[in-house]
Amino acid sequence: MIVRSKKRAAGSQAYYAVKNSSLAMVILALVISLFIFPFCHSDDKALAVVTVHPLATKAAEKAFKEGGNAVDAAVASALTLGVVDGFNSGIGGGCFMLIRKPDGEFIAIDGREAAPLKASRNMYLRDGRAKPDLSQTGSLAIGVPGALAAYNLVISKYGKLVLSKHLMEAATIADEGFVLDASYLRRLDQVVDKLRLFPDSANIFLDDNQTPWPIGHRLKQADLARSYRNIASYSVDWFYKGEFALKTENWMAGNGGLIIQEDFTRYEVKQRKPVRTVYRNHEIIGYPPPSSGGVHVAQILNILENFDLFSMAPDSADFVHIVTEAMRLAFADRSYWLGDADFVSVPKGLASKKYARILAKKINPKKVARVDAHSTPLDADKDLFGKHTTHFSAADSDGWWVACTATINTTFGSGVVIPGTGIVMNNEMDDFSAQPGVPNAFGLVGAEANAVAPGKRPLSSMSPTIVLKDGNPIFSVGAAGGPTIISQAVLAIINIIDHGMAPDQALGQVRFHHQWKPNQLLVEKSLDRKCIDSLVERGHKVKLINSIGAAQAIGQNSMGAFIGSADPRGRGVFSIFN
Repeated sequence: MIVRSKKRAAGSQAYYAVKNSSLAMVILALVISLFIFPFCHSDDKALAVVTVHPLATKAAEKAFKEGGNAVDAAVASALTLGVVDGFNSGIGGGCFMLIRKPDGEFIAIDGREAAPLKASRNMYLRDGRAKPDLSQTGSLAIGVPGALAAYNLVISKYGKLVLSKHLMEAATIADEGFVLDASYLRRLDQVVDKLRLFPDSANIFLDDNQTPWPIGHRLKQADLARSYRNIASYSVDWFYKGEFALKTENWMAGNGGLIIQEDFTRYEVKQRKPVRTVYRNHEIIGYPPPSSGGVHVAQILNILENFDLFSMAPDSADFVHIVTEAMRLAFADRSYWLGDADFVSVPKGLASKKYARILAKKINPKKVARVDAHSTPLDADKDLFGKHTTHFSAADSDGWWVACTATINTTFGSGVVIPGTGIVMNNEMDDFSAQPGVPNAFGLVGAEANAVAPGKRPLSSMSPTIVLKDGNPIFSVGAAGGPTIISQAVLAIINIIDHGMAPDQALGQVRFHHQWKPNQLLVEKSLDRKCIDSLVERGHKVKLINSIGAAQAIGQNSMGAFIGSADPRGRGVFSIFN
């Protein structure tokens, strides 16, 4: 039997049962849209999955029913999303995976893209100035993909099935095709001009007139299916050491690119140590550099712990002002300090309580503070970290939890499909600082810490985060939406912990975002006019927008039943199989 309910189906009472139970386990995943399906084995084992597309959720169900665990489900979803949600993610991109094992150990798997060996600090400068198109479209925009290597690693170490099985299932979908809906076509419409620049991309995603396929068209991807089957037959070596790497090198040589076969051969998945902090007696487990998410979610929360947010309504000017000021201070630090910790010194002190208390004193409750530059944490030179997007999560009743954010960066990435492979390539090189002080596609600025270097991984805002109470997970947050990922995660955590909201209530609150530069406070239009006027009076430069991000929740209550709630901004659905 399948029971379905719309976005706000998970009620407050169910959530509070979760929040107050030592057995509670909740994952909150932010995606464009949501499908959550718990699946039950005959032996009462269960799985909950969150993905952006029903076919990806179906793939997770099939993997689980055939003996897989939550890790298998997550990878099955990921490979299917590369087929049906290829404008967001795929094996031509990268990912961050945060895994909690049944024994409570956390593992952070870094499958982030890397700069090619021939990359150089000034590769995007022309006549002394950064040329944004070079890092956003075409050959120079592409980083060496890491997602497939990450999926292969986690399956071999933690899964129960083999990677080839998941690949063959996804290949069948690519061959048979899937029906394009309005959501897919909206994204396709945004990048028609970019796709027209690359014949192999246009041949797949545009019709004979070089215009987007109509709604209802069944998109078949024979080349991608063939690539998946080749990987299944010859292992990931086909991708990293064989035919695909060679095809990429040949295409790059003819199109002004830098990637060579050796870049693929040398690529390595990294295992990182998660960032940990405590916020009002809740432990926050976040993702470390080259993600800035874990560091700055922790930093913002540590600053806010010095303020009485309990007494501030979440839609009040006082609340928005205080949280915004904390965001500004953190993003100023992000622009200077953050980068790949394998290449630059990233201070652990950014996420310390002592440093947060110093920053909190800079916040004036009545007016905007002057933040001209970054601040400096204690022992910044000694205590260091060790050297468009989709989010999907899976959890099973054995205690495996997987939260993965995967991406090729902006819509359809670089626009490039390597000829004959069907694989859409990322444009993650735009996440480097092409030139210190020059904004990227998301308006973010960076400094030397995030400058381009051979083999280096670009800074990211992806923030898969799990929150524990008394050692047990109670919810997790992950997001899509560039730098707003960080602010979305912070707001969800505050609304649930400080304001005691159920997930559906928390996700329905007005969102806002400030990233220091540009100096503007993005606020959803639904915020009360009096609040906006008060923010302007305090010195904020407010810019109203329709919507910021999308959030979904999945959890398990004290009775062991999976519960969930979708973001009211999206088209998510909560579904239960029993």
